[in-house]
Amino acid sequence: MKQSLQLRMAQQLNLTPQLAQSIKLLQLSTLDFQQEIERYLAENPLLEREEAGGDSETVSEDVAPQEREPEAETGELRWDEARGSGGRGDDDETDPALRVAKNDTLREYLLSQAGLLQLTARDRALLELLIDALDDDGFLTQSLEEILLQLPEDLRVELEIDEDDLQIALQHLQQLEPCGVAARDLAECLLLQLRALPDMPAKPLAEEIVRNGLDLLAARDYTKIKRQLHCDDEGLKAAQSLITGLNPHPGANWSADSPRYIVPDVIVDYYRGAWRVRLNEAAMPKIRVNEMYARILQQESASGMATQLQEARWLLKSVEQRGHTILRVAQAILERQKAFFEHGDVGMRPLVLRDIAEQLELHESTISRVTTQKFMLTPRGLLEFKYFFGSHVETEAGGECSATAIKALIRKLVQEEDKKKPYSDSAIGEELARQGIVIARRTVAKYREALMIPPVNQRKSL
Repeated sequence: MKQSLQLRMAQQLNLTPQLAQSIKLLQLSTLDFQQEIERYLAENPLLEREEAGGDSETVSEDVAPQEREPEAETGELRWDEARGSGGRGDDDETDPALRVAKNDTLREYLLSQAGLLQLTARDRALLELLIDALDDDGFLTQSLEEILLQLPEDLRVELEIDEDDLQIALQHLQQLEPCGVAARDLAECLLLQLRALPDMPAKPLAEEIVRNGLDLLAARDYTKIKRQLHCDDEGLKAAQSLITGLNPHPGANWSADSPRYIVPDVIVDYYRGAWRVRLNEAAMPKIRVNEMYARILQQESASGMATQLQEARWLLKSVEQRGHTILRVAQAILERQKAFFEHGDVGMRPLVLRDIAEQLELHESTISRVTTQKFMLTPRGLLEFKYFFGSHVETEAGGECSATAIKALIRKLVQEEDKKKPYSDSAIGEELARQGIVIARRTVAKYREALMIPPVNQRKSL
């Protein structure tokens, strides 16, 4: 093999620290971005927060000039007498001034009620044993026998605890709020709630349906229910209304996840006859370079501090570039989807990342970073940038219709349908075809399921 030397010219992109920093900041959500800024402030002494009226190197002003309007104001079982307190502290140790609103767990809520019952320490401990066995929905998924076997044998013998004792404790527990708690299955949960209601004409039939016809009611097989329970349409309708008003998950309100707070990056509003988009200044960090340190570095040689000064200036530019890019993308989306802001989902146009990338002369990956975990506060709600992008289908007229608009039409058809004769997926497809949108039945089913609309047999009513 003969060796040789060749000279070639090629272009190569070197990822400089400043470019890497800009890319990293661009892809962060607003909350993560603010946390990252806090980290920079803690690590670089040349960076500081800008106070009102500050006039040094900052990033507080809008990156694009806009006409401003006046700003708006913006299961261990413990067998001691202490269990009688129901988990509450002594009154003498409670300072009313320190009480603040907080979300109790289901266990804490039940224990607070149990503390008001006149029970012995033994019975209270059994009650709390059952409370600890509840799942997140407030159901008792274990049998009383299984719960009993979890106790040490010597303890069961010493205190003479048997299944009847747990049954009594269960009756106490099922009397507490929320109504339906500690049920062993859905039917028992609904029956507990029905029994707590005042007497009314539909109540006996509702209880009978829950005991013997709950599966038929779920399948909306009204004919079979009427035949088995010897009732008419009016009575069945009243009983169904009563049952559907009950709570099948009595503990769900206490097991819900903590709310996730979202800070919008931009705000869209209708101002002086036109739609406009502007950066949310509350989401923009007010930071600057410390003037005193910067002047000292200009007079003295300090290589370490000079590096930090350069990093601080890079950060200011990266933050400014991030806001500028987000605003440009938001403005492009507003221009393309103006019909959505005026008419809602039915006005949504087909849009892909490439369309915005070509319009702004940016790389598609940059648009992807900008539209991920970035939010827009609009008169139609708080929406992620990606909400405005999606697939499309061809119309009979040769145009295109976005999947979001088609879903909106499907939702409208279902809302306006005859509840006694609801549309099947094929019928929905035929109705869309009359409006010039031809899609397959399986596509209708896919969109309907995405909208969490039940199938036709589950939408039928009396």
